[in-house]
Amino acid sequence: MNNILQLIGRNKELFTQDISANERELSIIVSESSFLVLGGSGSIGQAVTKEIFKRNPKKLHVVDISENNMVELVRDIRSSLGYIEGDFQTFALDIGSVQYDAFIKADGKYDYVLNLSALKHVRSEKDPFTLMRMIEVNILNTNKTIELSIASGVKKFFCVSTDKAANPVNMMGASKRIMEMFLMRKSEEISISTARFANVAFSDGSLLHGFDQRLRKQQPLVAPNDIKRYFVTPQESGELCLMSCIFGENRDIFFPKLSESLHLISFADIAVLYLKQRGYEPHLCQTEDEARELAKTLPAQGKWPCLFTSSDTTGEKDFEEFFTDNEVLDMKRFENLGIIKNDPLYDPQLLNHFEQEIENMKNTLEWTKNDIVNLFFTMIPDFGHKETGKYLDSKM
Repeated sequence: MNNILQLIGRNKELFTQDISANERELSIIVSESSFLVLGGSGSIGQAVTKEIFKRNPKKLHVVDISENNMVELVRDIRSSLGYIEGDFQTFALDIGSVQYDAFIKADGKYDYVLNLSALKHVRSEKDPFTLMRMIEVNILNTNKTIELSIASGVKKFFCVSTDKAANPVNMMGASKRIMEMFLMRKSEEISISTARFANVAFSDGSLLHGFDQRLRKQQPLVAPNDIKRYFVTPQESGELCLMSCIFGENRDIFFPKLSESLHLISFADIAVLYLKQRGYEPHLCQTEDEARELAKTLPAQGKWPCLFTSSDTTGEKDFEEFFTDNEVLDMKRFENLGIIKNDPLYDPQLLNHFEQEIENMKNTLEWTKNDIVNLFFTMIPDFGHKETGKYLDSKM
């Protein structure tokens, strides 16, 4: 934890005060409750699962499509936290499948359902097929899991959103914004809370996670030097989700308050800190070829080749924001957690139109990226999407 904090330029954890002030009530509620965590073996899912586990829940079931990540989650929990008296089980299931439906039908008795499953990478919007899967996972499966939760008598549904849903500029952020619209509709039938937060440092598939892979494979570090982001640690992401799940009122969106504790840092700056923590001096290169070639010899001299460039890929936001100007905020309830208060505002005809259009595309097995972009503009008229034609997969 301290290592990660140092790498993102911080020296203290964000939510210590809020967790401490509410720990007694949090622990009592968790110990008396049953939980289902969906997408529980991703970076945020694992963090949330551990936060629940260490407070001794009556029942904790974890579902994820990744069998291997689930195995590692269990090993990690057994090695760090041990055992609980309650019912702890994991299930390698796709929540969009009939097997998941049967699983819910066979049990389904949970107080809290937390959905952390998501396609979270901007690179997933580069082709129409992965983009449709993003819609399936981020919007339709979320809606489905809420409907099953309502039918099973679940008390509270939590779903993770993203800071990129506030004034979205990419399809991932827009898919989460549309998901929030669907949440508002379902909030008439079940209590729902959510969270928007920054990048989770060293989460699976992230650029920072890639630094570990590059060092292991003796490859250069590449990072943009013109993009600054807010970062939370995996543990902080788990704490934020659990606080929203347990203490959030219907339609509340929790987010980390911006303060001196949470500040912007560039990916290039983190790369430099990362290398120094591992005993290497960064060596700046001018081209990919130079960086690849020097990776064969420089590490033996205590130096590591780096390529820091400006960003020109689709979907990058110039700055990060957790809320928009027209959202109502509660900044007093917690020390470092802000809350967006929502009325159940949604357009039922627009949501029905979205579902129908997506269904038609899937039934014909034909759609273009443009079809989906246009549909997103119908849902979010001021959607700030800009297509540059360049994606991260075409860069080193």
